[in-house]
Amino acid sequence: MISIFNRHDGHKNGLYGKNVFVTGASSGIGQACAIAFARKGYSVTGVSRNTEEKTESYPGGGSLALRRLDVTDEATVRDFVEKLPKVDIAILCAGMGVAGPAETTSSDLTRKQMEVNYFGTLNAAQPCLTRMRDQRKGLLIVIGSIAGRVSIPMQSQYSASKYALEAFTDAVRMEMRQYGVRACIIEPGDTKTGFTAARIMQEARSEETADNYSNILKKSIAKMAADEQGGRSPESVARVALALAGKKDPPARVPVGAEYKALMQLLRIMPDRGKEIILSKLYLPK
Repeated sequence: MISIFNRHDGHKNGLYGKNVFVTGASSGIGQACAIAFARKGYSVTGVSRNTEEKTESYPGGGSLALRRLDVTDEATVRDFVEKLPKVDIAILCAGMGVAGPAETTSSDLTRKQMEVNYFGTLNAAQPCLTRMRDQRKGLLIVIGSIAGRVSIPMQSQYSASKYALEAFTDAVRMEMRQYGVRACIIEPGDTKTGFTAARIMQEARSEETADNYSNILKKSIAKMAADEQGGRSPESVARVALALAGKKDPPARVPVGAEYKALMQLLRIMPDRGKEIILSKLYLPK
């Protein structure tokens, strides 16, 4: 277990500050992060496209204000962030999933996948980074995925969107260091959230492709769904985010769970063909 989980976590002295902005805060990982930080005494503003607008107070001085905001609306997001009193920590969780064969996934669904997962993150990150640069301090936490390090069959577009977040966060980390701003990405694996039920499955667009992919796709998605619903809780990801917020120099990326940390170490030395064989057996059942 890496050292970010020790007891001296820096929260009492507000290492980055006490004002937290969370996207995707109405459910799943975003909701777990928003509540965890509010319980820790932070002033949290959580946004989501569909949420009841309300403000809740927590023991210890923390609060959570939920507000309605669509992260794909660049101008509205920028205006919202610029009007916040302060942004010390931004935790960008908003996302969705598209599943289907790489050959047949429609351009419309592919654009939607990137619009939410990549551009939605970008829309929120840029004004937050401006606020942080101006104050010479801040922390950007992006919620990525193990699928951003290992491409998953039948989820090529989802994996592509998460790979993009890895590249973006790496660049931000280098560019913003001189201004006292830190950036890191959390990489959850299978996590039990509403993401599973909300996944969009692209059906084959012709009888020929249906014959080739329909059965495999259904079995593949069933396997993913079972793994996710048997996976870790979103609170486990929130605990990682809290630990990162207590570190002056947080690690670049953190897989969630000992098994995924071990997997990432193994994949560093495994040849590509070996990775393909394992992933194909897992997600392309006969």
